[in-house]
Amino acid sequence: MISLDDAVTARLESHGERFEVLVDPDAALEIKRGDFEGELEDVIAAEDVFENASRGDRPAESDLEEVFGTTDSLEIIPEVIQRGEIQITAEQRREMQEQKHKQLVNQITRNAVNPQMDDAPHPPDRIESALEDAGFDVDPMEPVEEQVDDALDALRPIIPIRFDEVTVAVQVPPEQAGSAQAQLREFGDLQREEWQGDGSWIGVLQFPAGLQNEFFDRANEVTGGEAETQIVRDEDDIKTQ
Repeated sequence: MISLDDAVTARLESHGERFEVLVDPDAALEIKRGDFEGELEDVIAAEDVFENASRGDRPAESDLEEVFGTTDSLEIIPEVIQRGEIQITAEQRREMQEQKHKQLVNQITRNAVNPQMDDAPHPPDRIESALEDAGFDVDPMEPVEEQVDDALDALRPIIPIRFDEVTVAVQVPPEQAGSAQAQLREFGDLQREEWQGDGSWIGVLQFPAGLQNEFFDRANEVTGGEAETQIVRDEDDIKTQ
């Protein structure tokens, strides 16, 4: 279950009665769209249906039977969400908007590069500033994934930006190969790998281009600065880091 502080109220009025449930806002939107795949118990703040959630008042079982044909709260809760309205306070809306804004900036930073600067990643503060200059407001009631394209459209007149992936080759010395390669291979999609005769490890990974600096930092961290990395553009064009 989630905490009451993280929950919003979904409200349904039917047959002259009011029914309220407390649920995670993102999960509520997924349930309304019909694409929720998690466990309901994990995204609700109470396994109850209320007449007034703020007071803790519960409806009569006869009202539940009349409206929903059952008194089982786990069957009723999704129906209240699907048929009702999601109620959020101004404070909840502000907090949700701030959270979605951070998620949006993080997603863009992880995936975006500057095509005018040799595909270098954009730092988060540049994305933040450009979104502010563009006047882009995150919708707290929509998934971040569905707002990325609109955000990019707003950003393009402000900064050169595109989503891309990068392919990086990394060689780890034999002294650190065992532990370091295990951490690096999880960083992205391992395209291929090769163990050398001296015990060193070479891996070629592909991941969102915005993560390349983070990858280089990780490679240096787990090898004590002994890793060798190269950005692989094509077979004839390799940039040594």
